[in-house]
Amino acid sequence: WTGRHFSPSKCADMAKVTEKCFEESGRPCFICDFSPPRSGDGLVLQNADIPADFISIAYNPGRAVRVNSAMLAAAIKQHSGMDTIFTLATRDMNKLALQSQMLGAQVLDLENVVVVQGDPFGQRDQGVVKEVGDTHPTQFIAALRAMNQGIDFRGSQLRSPTSFCIGATADLGRDTDQEAALAVRKVEAGAEFFMTQPIFDVAEADKFLDSYRSKSGTDLSVPVFYGLQIMEKDGVIFSSVPESVREELEKGRSGVEIALELYRRFREHGLNNAYLMPPIRRGGARNYEAAQQVLAASKSL
Repeated sequence: WTGRHFSPSKCADMAKVTEKCFEESGRPCFICDFSPPRSGDGLVLQNADIPADFISIAYNPGRAVRVNSAMLAAAIKQHSGMDTIFTLATRDMNKLALQSQMLGAQVLDLENVVVVQGDPFGQRDQGVVKEVGDTHPTQFIAALRAMNQGIDFRGSQLRSPTSFCIGATADLGRDTDQEAALAVRKVEAGAEFFMTQPIFDVAEADKFLDSYRSKSGTDLSVPVFYGLQIMEKDGVIFSSVPESVREELEKGRSGVEIALELYRRFREHGLNNAYLMPPIRRGGARNYEAAQQVLAASKSL
């Protein structure tokens, strides 16, 4: 099968991120993170029944063997008719393989891609696998823009241009000026939206946008989906999580409640696009029910 076989009823509402973001629609927009499984069991499609605007398929979380992100995005789209995003890392493929995968994604009617570098392999991994590193994210973003104009990495004409909405990532927990400078280069290369790592203080968004303005001489003109992490007391808690949040979880406060309070601050501060990250439990399972709870409750805000 290919994406061309979708029924008209399911295809009618398919959209690019830039068509459903707050800046275009006037409505708050949610991207929900989704981890591909470590098996080819089709039952995973049931877990993707999440009422977000987009389901974003991660790329090999934990550097583990998992279902290909583009293939899973296409399967979810066919199964449920939902809009999807797939993540692609430059770490593991050369230019030929990356661009060939993108043509395959076009055949599957996938419109949205997020380009990342991919975490480096640890010392243990390096004994059994090697990074390719033929290109880096900013270069590949530029290459995707060229593909949208009908040109491949050799400068040759494609039979027809692609039509991808190109996303990039930003980590506001790192050095703000360096991250803003990198964001400027990504926008110049062709990035059309950003997704950030989790933030717990809306002031981080202000610092990033101010730094971007300082370095580019203009406001950031593409939508940013700010990371909204849902935590669980007995789940995986990252180093970036503030101590105050950790204490609330330890005292028994619901991670869903904490996330909704933070989302309320997002909205009050004008951050109307959110990248929702379901809790990660010990062993790597995700609590998508918590994401459903946050999405349902967010409608009343």
